[in-house]
Amino acid sequence: MTQPLEPTLSATTGTSVMESVGASLEHAESPEAKGHRISMGALLAVIGLLYLWLGSATHGKASFALSQAFDPVKLPTFTLPGAGTVFVGAILCLLAAAALLIKDAPPKMRVWLNVLAGLGVVFGFMAWIAAVGHQTFQLSFQLNGTMAYATPLILGALAGVMGENAGVVNVAIEGQFLTGAFAAALVGTITHSIVAALIAGALTGVVMGVLLALFSIKYLVDQVVLGVVLNLFASGLTGFLYTQFMSTNQQRFNMAPQMSDISIPLLSRIPFFGPIIFKQTILAYLALICILIVWFLLRRTKWGLRVRAVGEHPEAAETVGINVRAIRWQAVLVGGLLAGLGGCYFTVGTTGQFVKDISSGYGFIALAALIMGRWKPGLAALMALLFGFVTNLGNQTGSVPMNPNILAALPYIVTVIAVAGFVGRVVAPKADGVNYVK
Repeated sequence: MTQPLEPTLSATTGTSVMESVGASLEHAESPEAKGHRISMGALLAVIGLLYLWLGSATHGKASFALSQAFDPVKLPTFTLPGAGTVFVGAILCLLAAAALLIKDAPPKMRVWLNVLAGLGVVFGFMAWIAAVGHQTFQLSFQLNGTMAYATPLILGALAGVMGENAGVVNVAIEGQFLTGAFAAALVGTITHSIVAALIAGALTGVVMGVLLALFSIKYLVDQVVLGVVLNLFASGLTGFLYTQFMSTNQQRFNMAPQMSDISIPLLSRIPFFGPIIFKQTILAYLALICILIVWFLLRRTKWGLRVRAVGEHPEAAETVGINVRAIRWQAVLVGGLLAGLGGCYFTVGTTGQFVKDISSGYGFIALAALIMGRWKPGLAALMALLFGFVTNLGNQTGSVPMNPNILAALPYIVTVIAVAGFVGRVVAPKADGVNYVK
């Protein structure tokens, strides 16, 4: 009797097939990842070509000072070839672009080239400013100003981290900045107290948080639309109050005291890094402390675990006894406090006076820092420092032959480029922006 034929597969052949399948899966690339890789590579190529053009128009040397005029310890000034530094930035960008556009390039090589390209872009632009403007680029001044400009961005980004980890999108950071700035200017003028101004700004941010929580959590209004409406409300309200009584009596209502730098003994005298880190305003120190506080709350406490559970899967959180709405309210109010505190920077942290729309879109830059930081406190703060660095670059342009409007718009241009080109596909908390109905 003839036995039926059965397909057989040797162990060696089976192993080779499995290895082949594994290799194919390892090198598989989703359409989203491919699109981001190509778009980012194209963007870096454009930046590289732009830097080649800038380098060809750059002449002279670029000088960089490590100390400011009144620093107790004077560090040396070093000089680099202006055009050469710009060209190095261009080459690094083009190499990083090529690594991204070549599908089979090693991932680690891409990462390192991207990092080097970023450094090349930064130092190339600073060298171009110094060489073309015939000036010495003050590195310590640049980094000191970076922390100042990043202070409200850090607090605004942390406000977004708190709310969005609980599932509530906070597009109203701009409005919280505005109302916090207005309250700080008004209360600071009346009381002549920086502490009272900071408390007033923080509490006003909480009030804005109450409105955000009330309409998004209780009345289930679309959170993005609600954030835009709250921004318009804050702009209209503060603008109206400013016009009605603040602008007509500046001395009585709009002349708040200004924060001064606080030097930490010994540490502030460390050459170069001392004044940058340990000679800041109280608000800058608070912003740095808040990074640690928010990280600790979200990652090391039971309450933080509940916040993240509510932001990821509110239905599952409800089944284990977590009050989803209460947790969301708490997170949004804490975020409002942080954003209101950030708004104080625009008045008592700078000139002591409020003007219409004084926050100038910083709330949206903070939102971009939040997204680029992938909803994590540390990364969001790092992105806020990046935007602060770019913002402060405009203060060192001097006699650079460039339209000042372009330089003023540089932080917003970088924001759009960073979010559109470099972020790629980021994964927010799964319930972020999703109204919860029990």
